[in-house]
This record gives sequence, C-alpha cells and structure tokens, in this order.
Amino acid sequence: MGPILSYAAPAPAPASSAGLSVPWPSLAHVSRAALIARRTTVSVVVLLLVAALIVAGVVYGAVRRTDPSVTGTARLAGLSGEVDVRRDAQGVAHVYADTPEDLFRAQGYVAAQDRFFEMDLRRHATAGRLAELVGEAGVASDTSVRTMGWRRVAEQELPTLSADTRRYLAAYADGVNAYLDATGDATRVAPEYLMLGVRFPGYRIEPWGPVDSLAWLKAMAWDLHGNYADELARARLMAQGRSLDEVRELYPHYDARAQPPILSASAWSPSGVRGGRSKAPAAGIRPQPDQDGQAALARAARAVSAVAPLVGRGEGVGSNSWVVGPSRSSTGKPLLANDPHLALGQPGVWHQTALHCRTVSQACPYDVSGFAFAGFPGVVIGHNQRIAWGFTNLDPDVSDFYLERVKGSTVLRDGTYQPLTTRTEVIRVAGGTDRTITVRSSTHGPLLSDVDAAVRDAATAPTSGTSGAATAPAEGESLAIALRWTGLDVTQTADAIFRMNRATSFESFRAALSSFAAPSQNAVYADVDGHIGYQAPGRVPVRRSGSAGTPPGYLPAPGWDSRYDWTGYVPFEQLPHTLDPAEGFLVTANQAVTAATTPFLTTDWTHGWRSTRIRQLLTAHPTVTPERMREIQGDVSDGFQPVLTAALRGVDLSGDAFTREGQATLEGWDGRFVTGDNPSSRAAAYWTAAWSALLHRTFDDDLPVGLRPDGGSRWPAVVQQLLADPRSPWWDNQKTLRIETRDDILRQAQVDARLELTRLTGKDVKAWDYGRLHTLTLRHPLSAAAPGMLRSLLDRGPEPAPGSPLAPNALGYDLQVGYAADWGPSMRMVVDLADLDASTWVQSTGVSGHPTSEHYDDQTGRWLRNESFAWPFSRGAVEDATREQLTLAPRDDG
Repeated sequence: MGPILSYAAPAPAPASSAGLSVPWPSLAHVSRAALIARRTTVSVVVLLLVAALIVAGVVYGAVRRTDPSVTGTARLAGLSGEVDVRRDAQGVAHVYADTPEDLFRAQGYVAAQDRFFEMDLRRHATAGRLAELVGEAGVASDTSVRTMGWRRVAEQELPTLSADTRRYLAAYADGVNAYLDATGDATRVAPEYLMLGVRFPGYRIEPWGPVDSLAWLKAMAWDLHGNYADELARARLMAQGRSLDEVRELYPHYDARAQPPILSASAWSPSGVRGGRSKAPAAGIRPQPDQDGQAALARAARAVSAVAPLVGRGEGVGSNSWVVGPSRSSTGKPLLANDPHLALGQPGVWHQTALHCRTVSQACPYDVSGFAFAGFPGVVIGHNQRIAWGFTNLDPDVSDFYLERVKGSTVLRDGTYQPLTTRTEVIRVAGGTDRTITVRSSTHGPLLSDVDAAVRDAATAPTSGTSGAATAPAEGESLAIALRWTGLDVTQTADAIFRMNRATSFESFRAALSSFAAPSQNAVYADVDGHIGYQAPGRVPVRRSGSAGTPPGYLPAPGWDSRYDWTGYVPFEQLPHTLDPAEGFLVTANQAVTAATTPFLTTDWTHGWRSTRIRQLLTAHPTVTPERMREIQGDVSDGFQPVLTAALRGVDLSGDAFTREGQATLEGWDGRFVTGDNPSSRAAAYWTAAWSALLHRTFDDDLPVGLRPDGGSRWPAVVQQLLADPRSPWWDNQKTLRIETRDDILRQAQVDARLELTRLTGKDVKAWDYGRLHTLTLRHPLSAAAPGMLRSLLDRGPEPAPGSPLAPNALGYDLQVGYAADWGPSMRMVVDLADLDASTWVQSTGVSGHPTSEHYDDQTGRWLRNESFAWPFSRGAVEDATREQLTLAPRDDG
C-alpha cells in the first residue's frame, strides 16, 4: 500500500543564460513574487497536510487506546480459581475454568473486551433507550419498543428462569462489569464513545445486568418472527381496494412438489395434532377501503418498520442448514453445515467463543464451542464434545394484529366497552427534548397504531360507513391495531441455551428445545454416535381465522369478538421432528416444514429455491465430503434463473441491436452469479438489471411505496405464475393508454437493463461486471454520523459480492433501494463429527469490535471467497493454535 498522502516539490528556478536579450535583473522582481506565492501556497498545503496527519494520528491514537490487553494477568472479584483465556490467530477466545460460574464470568469479561459498545447499543435499543445514546435518531425506534415493552417482559422473565440460568446470567454480568471497572472511563472502553462524547457530552456507562442479556433475546425474536409484515401488507392492499384473489396472486401458494419440504411424509406424520386449519365464520372481517382503517393500518406498519433491526429483517432473510448422516458421509460420521442469513454490518452479529470446563462433570458440564451473541452467555450455534446443532428460521405465524374499536379510554369487547390498560413512558433524548408517550393496550396487546401520534387524532373522525357493518366504527369510535405476539409472553428461552450447550443426546437436545419459545427455529442435529435429527421448537398459537376464506393470521382479526382470540399453543410433542430419516440427510433453508396442514404453522413459507438447489447438490454424488459441504455453501446458482432467462431470451430484439447486445450475454450462460471479468459475470449483471426492471415495470404502477417488490423469494414465485399468463392485468401499465402484455414488459425491462448497465458500468458490454453492481459495504451503525476520517475507520468496503438472494450463497439486496448486498451468510460452519478438530468456521467480519484491531475484519476476505478457518476444539489443538494467553485470577478483596 502506498503513502496516504504524497507531496511533489516545486520545480527549481531557471538558471541564468548569457543569450537572453532581456537582462535577468529586470525579471527578478516578477520571478521572486511568483516564487514567494508558490512557496506560500506550498507552505499552506504542507501545513494543512501536516495538520491532517496530526489529527489522523491523534484520532488513531485515541481509538487505538481502546484496544484491550489480551495477555498477562487480570484479577476479577468473584472467581473461585484461575481461568485460562487462550486466543487463536483470529483472536477467538477459548476459555478454560473449573466451575460454570467462572466460565461465564470470564465469557462476560472477554465479550466486554471485544464488543462492549455493540452490547451497550443493543441494550439501549432493546430497552427503548436508544435516543439516550444517539439522540433524535433513536426516538422512532424507542417509541415502538417502549410501546411493546420488551424490557418489561424481560424483567418479568428473570425470576421465572431456573436457578442455574440466573446464576450464569449474574456471573456473566459480573465479568462484563469487572472489565468496565478495570478500564475506567467510556473513552477507554470503545472508540464510539469518543464520537458520541463530542456530540452528547457527559454519557456514563451503566453497569451490565442479567435483564440486559434477556432483552437481547426479544430483539432476536422480533427480527426473525413470522409474517407480521405480510399480514399488515395484505390488509393495507385490501383496504385500498384490492380483491382477495388479487392479493393471493401476490402471495402464491407454496409448491411442495417442486420445492420439497424439510420433512417428507415418511419422516414425520402428524397424529392427533391440535391447531389444524379452522374455518372462519361467515361474519369474519375483510378490510375494505375506508379512511379510518387505512390510517390505522398505515400507523401500525410505520411502528413495525421503525424498530431498529439488530439481527436482520426482510423477506428472504433466513438461513441454510443441512446435516448428512453416516450412510451418505465420506467420513462414516455425520456432517453438519449452517450459515444463518442475517443483516451484514460492522461488527458482525456473531462472537465466536469456546467454553471448556477443565474437567467435564455433572458439577461443570460445559465443553462447547461456536457462535455466541455478545451480551448473552453460552453458545447459540455450534457443537460440544458429543453433539452439534444448527438453526434456520422456521418462521411460523406467531403474531396477529387485531382491529380494535376504541371509544375514548375503552375498547369494544363482546358487546361491551372495557377499559384500556395505560401507562406513561418518558423517552430521554441526548441533546434534545424528552418525549412523554402514553402506551395503551387491549386484552390482545399494545396498540401499535398509537405509536404515530401525529396522525392518531386524524383517524378518530367517524367514517362514511363504506366498510360495512363488520369493520366500520360506530359513532364516537375509532379503529386501532393491537399486536398479539408470543415474544411478549413470559417464557424461558434463556434456559434452553444452557441446556442445549450441555446436551449429549437427541433426547436431551429436544428436552432443551422444549423451552425455546421465541424465535421459532428449525434445529438440525448430529452426534458422534452417528445420529442426525430435526426439531421445530417454539411457541406457536392455536386460533381460528379472522377473515372468511383465509387461513389463520392471513389478515387482522376482529378484536371485539373473543371467538378470534388465541386458545392455546401447539404442544411441543406435536411440533414436527424426526430422528435418522430414511433419506440419510436433512435440508432446511426456510422452506415449508411439511406438506401437512396440521399443526397449522403458517402459509407464508419462504419459497424453497435455496433448499431445492442444496438438495440437488447433495444428491449429485453418492457420498458427501466435508469439502463438498463447504462448496455447497458457496454455490452461486439458483432455480429461478433458468425460468426468467428463458423468458428474456424468448423476446425478439432483432430490431434493437443496442439492447440485443445485452440479451446476447445470456446465451450459453452457466447461470452462476459471479464477479470479475468473465462471461458469467456479464450475464449475471444483465440478468439482475433486467429482473429489477421487470419488477419495477410490472408492479410499481399497482402497489404503493412500501409494498413494492424487493426481489426476495416470494417475487420469483409471483412472476413465475404471471409468465404463464401473458395477458394478466398485472402486466398492464396503469399509467399508459395502451394495454401492455407480458412480452411488452419483458421487452421494456431489457431496454431498461441495457440503459442501466450503460449508465453504471459503461456502454461496452465487455466492461460489465456483476461485482460493480452487487457490492458489499460493511457499515458501522454510527458511521453515517461520523466524520469522514472516522467513517473510513469504522466501515469496510465496498467489495464485489458473488451470490444472489436465491442461491445457497445468498447475498441479498432490496431492489427498491439498489443492487448492493445488505444481508447474507453472517457466518459459515461445517462440523465434522468424525473429528471435531477438522471442523471449520468463518464469519463475515471478525471477533473484535475495535476498528484498529487486526481482528476487526480479518475473516472478511476468506468469507467473501467462501474459505474457512480451522476450528480447534480439543485441548491439544487449542494449545497448538494459541497466539495470546490471558490469565484471569481471583482478586484478594481482603
């Protein structure tokens, strides 16, 4: 790398010459003036450059001083004995202790060393106190989170947890606080506090507590729970005049024949299951175009979108995980792969760690390694000495919106008005004016439509009654939207984490998952004895549909009629599960779990483009090697590409040579979404631009902003159906006089794509590169507000990003925003149960949250190339991999 700044010296003054006709002294005055001016300019430039270098040095030095010390000895109160913290070449901490409390106390200390600002930001967000940290920018999220009351629920959960879990949470908090106490002021803890201190001086870090850890589980559950956005979107479409049939076209039925579910009929068959699909009474509601209902739905939608996403959000954000049994594994033992697709930023979501009891026993049962959340003790995904597990998002419908008929401080319920529950919350705003909000709740939950106070009063006016008797508010009433969500129930998900970490069999693993309430996940399992399995955990409600002709949860239900309330939850034993399926492998990639409709989980499955591709790759060879598992994780082809490619190539562009040049890139394309100077990259760029243009051309005239296609897995299923109907009304552009058909839109989309790529990458087709469209920038949450010098220190990228939303290597985008990747495989792991030390792992950034640390982004390059690192587990392998060692010793308080 060359110098950051360079300086070119001025040319020397010309030497005298005897041949000059004008005496040299007569020009001396001019030359001296010019020289003085040049010297003055150069001096100013030099001073500015020196000043910039000094500032850069000061900033870098101030940031650098927050890097933790990871060698030597540190003393912690509360330890019962010494703890050994060994860090490998990627800075991953492998912790050895003699008691669980010492183990988790050390994990808290290490997490605070590496990621405390991330932890602090999360706890402010999950408590609805983000504005206290970042000012006005956090108010909208805080208002929604306070209305839902995430932290209030976490506070209620703490005393219901097992005694072990409460001890571990307390020990973890003690470890975090020990690091904070030893470090001193905030500006030595993390560089972000330097920046915030300039804008909002006086901030003090509060001690960490067990509830801070529990509240993080609420954020994880919120970002990954069910179909809340789809339910609201469908209701808004119908409130704006769309028919139910039109809405169904935008939410196509899952095709279990073309895209096989996780479990075949032979792997799992429901028996005596509650929670089947129930018929809605004829009186069920159907939102119609009335001003009051539309306003309430719009306010609820804004409340939902205002919550700061901490894990990731959006249709398509899910995960891949699969497990191969001994009969299909080259090693004779199971192989397990997992790569959760979450939001991509800096630092990454995961904090790699390993927790080892020196002697594994009933008193100290932990010997586990994997991916944790900084801020919560234990390992969320990984393996211990006997079992391995992975997660993908199950995505069942665990939330419902209820239309409420509100009159003053009461709400209609079975013919009578009952009082709303109210409470007052004060949102403190750094550098601004505090906000006071009143949270109102019905029996179903908080009124999310109250969050947008600016328009609440406008929605209270009586409507003209165009919506029909079932939904029209009576005189003096207004419509509101309440949220019923399992994440607002008091549950014991925290217990499940520790029970999973110490499980040693499928039976004990399932027992651990029985308390894993939210978010509902697909859990794949493997063990050293050769077993593989699957379990769908989570609290899934049983209820009837609130709208005639639709499944439960498809549209908001009438809150004034108790017949539509939840009547319980699907018993854990009746949730889908299997052990050692006959196929010898299991694939989960957010597709439907089973073809059965009982128990009812959802109709909003992620369409199985990724899962189908993974199955094809797994079954292409009689046995699967660990390397093959890793290759599949990096696969950059998808099942929808041939469908759209055939449609695009089927359009005659012979009269348009300019556009035909783009279409020609698809001829002979191998279908891979790769980057660089090659034919596949050029075709991928053109295909993606044409896909974006097709969605815009087809739907932007029909759908309001906020409900338009983002390019996720639902939209290929929608378009695939429309391609079979050339004269579907969806093809017609409502803004033109003529009636467009499918071929018109396919042609216009290719014209748009050719022009788009010319604008972005140049007229010459050979210069096209998918990597110039599909880039990845790992952005820090505060970088947008940071000065340029600090922003460049916080962010990483942009980098060319292979993959696509529907490929196994699912680096996805939002086509309403652009082509840049903003979610994808947050980590990748392959666990080899024949030799745990032969397992591999990698994450999108690094373990450190300190931008001057070598471990801030030291894994990103390999992650982008689909390469991994060795994952040491045994004591010998960890010792061989150790690069730095820290001893945590008991502090003598006497």
